[in-house]
Amino acid sequence: MAELDLRDLHNTEFPIPDEMQGNVAITSLSRIYNWSRRSSMWPMLFGLACCAIEMIATAASRYDLSRFGMEVMRASPRQSDLMIVSGTVTKKMVVPIVRLYNQMPEPKYVLAMGACASGGGPFKEGYNVVSGIDQYVPVDVYVPGCPPTPQALLHGLIALQKKIDGQSLANGNDVPWYGVGPAEPTPIPILGPDIIDPRQMDLIRRQAQLAAEGKSFGLRELPPLKPTTTPKLAPKAKAAPASDKPAKQAEAAAPAPAAVATATAPAATKPADGGKFDKAAMLAKIREKKAQKGS
Repeated sequence: MAELDLRDLHNTEFPIPDEMQGNVAITSLSRIYNWSRRSSMWPMLFGLACCAIEMIATAASRYDLSRFGMEVMRASPRQSDLMIVSGTVTKKMVVPIVRLYNQMPEPKYVLAMGACASGGGPFKEGYNVVSGIDQYVPVDVYVPGCPPTPQALLHGLIALQKKIDGQSLANGNDVPWYGVGPAEPTPIPILGPDIIDPRQMDLIRRQAQLAAEGKSFGLRELPPLKPTTTPKLAPKAKAAPASDKPAKQAEAAAPAPAAVATATAPAATKPADGGKFDKAAMLAKIREKKAQKGS
């Protein structure tokens, strides 16, 4: 539980006499309200995969989650105000997750623990895995890692406490649960051949109508390519033409039999008789070349 320094409560626009500062403190209602919520948060015991082991370790005696007033993990959503989504969220499991989120009383918060809950992790865009729980419920804090350590989860909980400290009762965007009328529940996904978000039903109906009419639907348009400037390379240095003259002169001055011999040399090295090497024929050709050079 965070310590409250009473001396900070005296720094208000209303001065307090020195003799009364030990007995009287002036603060705002939002600060007392936020301090009471951040120091008595009850997470819902909701483990999905390997991240749940690290969440259990965080609540053990070594890390002592009770220092922050969050040691009371409830098994009922109606007695919890923090949902820790720890682990891989499959398309089959996202339906009860949203249902449990709707059953939690306001104010409520969501913490996505691990790479799988945050964006799909190593199973991103898999046939049975949701690419992030934030596509279905609002997430307040993301804790990266695969799986994250207990220290990382504690850091995420401290970040959530700082977020709660910055809320104000005078701002309706910070505390929407104090608005007029009940809050609308989050649409529960529909599990069929694939997961369906009810908020996208209009788009699904339009695509189904286009498919029934034989028109193209669901085409992904590639973004226009940005023009890229290729760096100019230095021109290659051309070889001096004078260096080629001695070779050309030597080729012109060479006798005709030698030229014929060099032209037939590659053909002589080819294997004959269906790929078999004829050693006797090769030796005969070598002797013939030596006799030509000797003559």
